Amino acid sequence: MNFEISTIEPREIWQHFVALNAVPRASKKEERVIQFALDFGKGLGLESYKDDVGNVIIRKPATAGMEDRKTVVLQSHLDMVHQKNNDTVFDFDREGIRMFVDGDWVKAEGTTLGADNGIGVATIMALLSSTDIPHPALEALFTIDEETGMTGAKGLQGNILKGDILLNLDTEQDTEIDIGCAGGVDVTATKSYIEEAIPNHYTAFKLVVKGLNGGHSGMEIHKGLGNANKILNRILFSLQDFDVRVSSIAGGGLRNAIPRESKAIILLANDKIDEAQAAFYQLSSEIKMEYKSVDSDLVIELNATTASQSVLPVEVQRSLINSIYAAHNGVYKMSSDFVDLVETSNNIAKVDVNNGNITIKCLTRSSVESSKYDLANALKAAFELMGAEVTFNGDYPGWTPNAKSEILQIVTRTYTYLFNENPDVVACHAGLECGILGTNYPGMDMISFGPTILGAHSPQERVSVSSVRKFWIFVLEILKNIPKK
Repeated sequence: MNFEISTIEPREIWQHFVALNAVPRASKKEERVIQFALDFGKGLGLESYKDDVGNVIIRKPATAGMEDRKTVVLQSHLDMVHQKNNDTVFDFDREGIRMFVDGDWVKAEGTTLGADNGIGVATIMALLSSTDIPHPALEALFTIDEETGMTGAKGLQGNILKGDILLNLDTEQDTEIDIGCAGGVDVTATKSYIEEAIPNHYTAFKLVVKGLNGGHSGMEIHKGLGNANKILNRILFSLQDFDVRVSSIAGGGLRNAIPRESKAIILLANDKIDEAQAAFYQLSSEIKMEYKSVDSDLVIELNATTASQSVLPVEVQRSLINSIYAAHNGVYKMSSDFVDLVETSNNIAKVDVNNGNITIKCLTRSSVESSKYDLANALKAAFELMGAEVTFNGDYPGWTPNAKSEILQIVTRTYTYLFNENPDVVACHAGLECGILGTNYPGMDMISFGPTILGAHSPQERVSVSSVRKFWIFVLEILKNIPKK
């Protein structure tokens, strides 16, 4: 079946894709595909080498008549996500991907296809091996480990690339031209406390917030979806008027997911239970009304439970609740340059309070570095008010959209000329390697585009044959129109 794939037009791309997909290439297991890329470049007689972290760089001189054009960096990542269906017998460490054609789609037999970002890699290989395609001087940059840390992009030194323009071939809708993305930083607050015994004449209750839709904390942060941790904390804040005591809190999970559920074990003074419950039901009703359009299945419950073993000291509890209340969640700033684009946001992703320890985990995103740290520092200030230690980890930079980019104007005009329609010029509130690469190459003009790929990172991954054909025509025309130095 892979032979059938290699006969699809444009054969220049599909034949290289078949060869690439014969090589196991999981993230952090790229040794074989790195050697594959090196052997490919050297076999063409081109300057080819591996940098200190494993990225492969291959250089090809300009074709005749194109020597005066700016040098173009063509960039894609070598690794792919290895996933398979439970009933699929397949050894990713030993076997190549088994592919087939289904109408306009190329798919894999029960596994990920690797079109992300293998089609980009194969396209670059086709250009490097071509003998009749006009192009300026090219630098192929094949990065590693994009899927699980972007360590290849992070490790690329600033003195390696000589190009003026970077074409990232890793966007997955063929009508889109991507010119920006968000960076991110993990914000973590921790604090220890000495537990206190349960006070007399109190009854234990379990407070639960659930039924929220949740979602991607970057791509869906603008939808106003409920954050279970913030809703639960809002209720705790109101119950402080009734001498509530908190025993434990457990809410949320992954940093990049808007939390759907959060729960707490609390205690209410026996002589204030009726008042507290009345206030609870009133506030719960108000919150449900606020979210009825976006989270209609929201459930907020307060039920008696067995007594817990301890509670937070009153002052620790008060400062914790107040700090979470003060900490920003959701959209912080919209882009001033692009309509409906989130520039900066935060997700209060996880709250754990138990056994004398408090941990709060956030993911702060922004396409503007200064704005990202403005919000991260605002969170730091809020959590330090409760005496927490706040750390920043896992930082990666954003890619600030440049509406005046020269390559953007060229690519947009080229798309309109070829396809008689305007492309969607977009930026995403998630991560692309361009943001990282731009830190060491701040003067490089960057753009990202690619063919239509659906279901990436799953065994349902598929790539459109007609879209790859369209993409190839687009790439060739862009290279013809690269400006002079």
